[in-house]
Amino acid sequence: MINISLPDGSVKQMENGATPMDVARSISEGLARNVISAKFNKETVETSTPLTTDGSIVLYTWNDDEGKEAFRHSSSHVLAQALLELYPGVKLTIGPAIENGFYYDVDTGDHVISDKDFKRIEDKMLEIARGKHDFKMRSVTKDEALAKYKAEGNEYKVELIENLEDGTITFCDHDTFTDLCRGGHIPNTGIIKAVKIMSVAGAYWRGDENKPQLTRVYGTSFPKQKDLKEYLELLEEAKKRDHRKLGKELELFTFSKKVGQGLPLWLPKGAALRERLENFLKDAQKKAGYEMVVSPHIAQKELYITSGHFAKYGEDSFQPINTPAEGEEFLLKPMNCPHHCEMYNARPWSYKELPKRYAEFGTVYRYEQSGELHGLTRVRGFTQDDAHIFCTPDQIDFEFKNVIDLVLYVFGSLGFADFTAQVSLRDPEKPEKYIGSDENWEKAENAILNAAKEKGLNYVIETGEAAFYGPKLDFMVKDALGRSWQLGTIQVDYNLPERFELTYKGSDNELHRPVMIHRAPFGSMERFIAILLEHTGGNFPLWLVPEQAIILTLSEKYEKYAKKVLNLLENHEIRALVDYRGETMGKKIREAEMQKIPFMIIIGEQEEKDNTISVRRHGGEDMGNMTIDAFAKAVQTEIKETIKTFEV
Repeated sequence: MINISLPDGSVKQMENGATPMDVARSISEGLARNVISAKFNKETVETSTPLTTDGSIVLYTWNDDEGKEAFRHSSSHVLAQALLELYPGVKLTIGPAIENGFYYDVDTGDHVISDKDFKRIEDKMLEIARGKHDFKMRSVTKDEALAKYKAEGNEYKVELIENLEDGTITFCDHDTFTDLCRGGHIPNTGIIKAVKIMSVAGAYWRGDENKPQLTRVYGTSFPKQKDLKEYLELLEEAKKRDHRKLGKELELFTFSKKVGQGLPLWLPKGAALRERLENFLKDAQKKAGYEMVVSPHIAQKELYITSGHFAKYGEDSFQPINTPAEGEEFLLKPMNCPHHCEMYNARPWSYKELPKRYAEFGTVYRYEQSGELHGLTRVRGFTQDDAHIFCTPDQIDFEFKNVIDLVLYVFGSLGFADFTAQVSLRDPEKPEKYIGSDENWEKAENAILNAAKEKGLNYVIETGEAAFYGPKLDFMVKDALGRSWQLGTIQVDYNLPERFELTYKGSDNELHRPVMIHRAPFGSMERFIAILLEHTGGNFPLWLVPEQAIILTLSEKYEKYAKKVLNLLENHEIRALVDYRGETMGKKIREAEMQKIPFMIIIGEQEEKDNTISVRRHGGEDMGNMTIDAFAKAVQTEIKETIKTFEV
């Protein structure tokens, strides 16, 4: 008998050679019907793998990320089989699971796969799936593996196998199909009930543009047709909310080929929106004791060599800027942290003067490949809402809690209510991966864990995911469509203070190293605005929206009264404009709706006579006739309810 530990701490005694599916069945038949993947002693195994030692097991269903990964990976095998059967002679390369689906890279030879072929591929995949073929793993020698693919003339698989060690090579079989694979599959193909080929694209073998170009076939799959239908509906909604589409429609930003890829141009409305976001955070930061600083956009290469950023970002940096002086090189800055370290180093500090909190909306530059650029979410120049706190080890706990308060204030004011936090700790079994004393690490980790508990955060702990310089806390936010985004990060850093030889004089009159806390609630202004656009669908909070009201006149006779109303609204600090065009009222309303302006103020004969306004809310709600003072009070009340004052 062997002892199998379950996640709840209980232990089951099983026959030697029992499988994860046997363990599931011993718990309940219902669980056994739903289990599609497993890990034994933290290693991914098949549900049919014989267990021969004591150990801990985790069983996964479709509801778990690990279960979805196994499902999609298995689906890529079915896709590969379908492609082989439909297009004889194609050469398979690799086919991993990805977020929301999978792909397979194929050398199609003389065949051309286009969207006209999608239905045919889907039908073949479902035909294979209905056979309920078991996925079976088997070990093969390197010679056997090479012989198989050399006989097939598949130089891609041969190249992969030549880089593997003998004794580590496995094949996966299902139906008449065999593929080189490390494992991690669902029990059988019959679990796959719905598939959709999403797109085809070109992809270089191993991402090297000097190697052959392959055809990448993207797909997605689900255990129920209903799940696929809901996913496709979600994609349609996501298209409507695409920040690139909304940014153009709302005239927030644009791109220019002449300016350069990945370099957004902020139009007046977008620039004003950015400014409001910056001022919102600056006001809160000021109350929290931050001081604003400004650093240049370039610095000597040596600065980033000292900080370690050149080693990390060197390949993604723009080429060095050479000056007329021989041997003098500058770089566009990839990070603000080194500049802030040098600001701290400008004079000596006492422990009585710490913490020191430097904040900056600093623009940084990284050379992203053109194929990786995507609207505002992946750009080559972006502005970080960066801040660095230089403190003593004893101050970490207090400072960390204050930063969490600030992040939660930002999320609450902008409507991000659904989020989880990830606490990333060091791996205690690999101390060589980290710098800094055990004492400081314990203080920093306990500070993060205590802060997460005291603030009531919904958090998970990831051991071994800490940066080499310290633990961190990341916030994973779900938007209105249920998509998860990493927004807001707090990191504890012993590395840069060491590299830059930062010091402060302690109460013992000796010099000590400060600890550095990095924090950015927005992350980057560009990416944050993109996510906010898609989360709100362009319907920004009333305090942030570019124009809060638009005045629509029934005819040019009421233009004088419209100007009066506009002046009164501006006196109440309400952002408004007048549509003076001689268009029909219906067209004006439709266009104001498309611009997502929260309030439409309609003015005609009766309103001018009564010195009132008729108000219509975005979305069609008729708010009726009211005085300008009453409208202004309603707007101000809504803003106060949305954006609270930051309390320290």
